Amino acid sequence: MLDIDFIRKNPEVIKASLERRNSAFDLDELLRVDTKRRELITAIESKQAKQNEVTALVPRETDIAKKTELIESMKTIKAEIKEIEAQLNPVKELWQGLMMQVPNVADPTVPAGKSEDDNVVVKEWGDKPKFDFTPKDHVELMTDLDMVDFERGTKVHGFRGYFLKGDGARLQWALWNYARDFYAEHGFEEFVAPAIVRPQFFYATGHLPGEAEDLFKTQDDDYLSGTAEVPMMAYYSDEILDKDKLPFKAFAFSSCYRREAGSYSKDTKGLIRVHEFNKFEQLILCEAVHETSVEMHEKVNELFELFIERLELPYRRLSICMGDLSKSKVKQYDVEAWVPSQEQFRELSSASYFHDYQTRRFNTRYRDSDGQIKFAHSLNNTAAATPRLLVPLVENYQQADGSIMLPTVLHQYMGKPVIEKN
Repeated sequence: MLDIDFIRKNPEVIKASLERRNSAFDLDELLRVDTKRRELITAIESKQAKQNEVTALVPRETDIAKKTELIESMKTIKAEIKEIEAQLNPVKELWQGLMMQVPNVADPTVPAGKSEDDNVVVKEWGDKPKFDFTPKDHVELMTDLDMVDFERGTKVHGFRGYFLKGDGARLQWALWNYARDFYAEHGFEEFVAPAIVRPQFFYATGHLPGEAEDLFKTQDDDYLSGTAEVPMMAYYSDEILDKDKLPFKAFAFSSCYRREAGSYSKDTKGLIRVHEFNKFEQLILCEAVHETSVEMHEKVNELFELFIERLELPYRRLSICMGDLSKSKVKQYDVEAWVPSQEQFRELSSASYFHDYQTRRFNTRYRDSDGQIKFAHSLNNTAAATPRLLVPLVENYQQADGSIMLPTVLHQYMGKPVIEKN
């Protein structure tokens, strides 16, 4: 969430951001509720100060009648405080709800637009393959090479179920090991994060309440996470870090789960949109300096692009427009790889930064060099998501005989340069 002091002092900045986002959020209502909240809090504090004064006088008063009068006045003040608190509670609840809804202030470089159709291509890299045969999709390719079993996956899991097997399993492990070695070169600390996470942390990242239908829920009312972002943001919740701990750079692996609610007619076959998958996530906590966040955001996105370039996969980068930008984010890039069978680019990663929007909810702070306590800035980006990454990999590297040549960087991890029928 945003800082209420910042909102009070910069209402025109917030209104301009809301207009750019095409947001219907009523800032004036928030400010009215905030004024009422502060008035009630001030009234309670005034009554409490008076109560403390009277409390201090009671033991020193020797006149019985006056002491009785003071005690009665204490009771009156206490009753008045309770009455004001009864007024404050619903106002405070309304205020908290409104504060959770205020969108972040987007970076000025975020493109204008109303939907994903208005996202802007800012980079395209690599040559799309030119086949002298009719290319197969990944489902046919991997099935023919006995790398995947969708039929038994559906039998065991249900809709969108799959088994990776043989070279399919080995290819996924090869990508994991390549990712681990690649990101280790760039100073990330490795984590394996829990997938079951308490609900308050999904609210803190902004995944709830909006994505409730897309989350699996346990019998204990916890949720299965669709990204290691959630548990890793919770890692330092309610803690104060020393400045020398920053930037905190996590390379976190987790199993991930998504219901894919609302997408039942999309990508019903194959590995692009599945209920359970595995993902490495880049997550960074840094100093509360805008320029630092911008620098880190560019860096984590560049790292993923370099990761893809070493796989020699053609891709493009999109700058996400205002209408498609989640309310928690300051700016976002998506990187999409070319999928030959679909003749289109498909998303592989999303790099975002948030300033202190998330860390205020997590209460994650650091002590600056001058001893001042500040909320850290946060940002994240996909490092490698499987099995989705297998889709452009096998399709772009397919051969006329149905085999799959492997990019050079994976040879050492697969122990061979090509996947072919046994």
